[in-house]
Amino acid sequence: MTAQNDLDAGLPIRLLHDRVLVRLEGSEGERRSSAGIVIPATAAVGKRLAWATAVGVGPNVRSIVSGDRVLFDPDDRSEVELHGRGYVLLRERDVHAVAAERVDEGATGLYL
Repeated sequence: MTAQNDLDAGLPIRLLHDRVLVRLEGSEGERRSSAGIVIPATAAVGKRLAWATAVGVGPNVRSIVSGDRVLFDPDDRSEVELHGRGYVLLRERDVHAVAAERVDEGATGLYL
């Protein structure tokens, strides 16, 4: 391990602007339908959105807090590895929906 890697591993990270750091839920391989049918990873699926958990937000993010579940398009993502774990970096405008206890029933959502 080089001195630069030692330095990177110990530094705190602050997200800037409207960035949201998320951790994907589940695996990207095979999945299971609600009826229990296993769908292989090789099965062709139309454009499918993905759920993830927000683990960090930038100072200009208005509608998401850490711990919220967010819905986004996995084709429009930037992946990053931090401390040996994979994450996805998004802009707030790339998030289609937020699922959280604090969301008001009458709220219209993000960028509708």
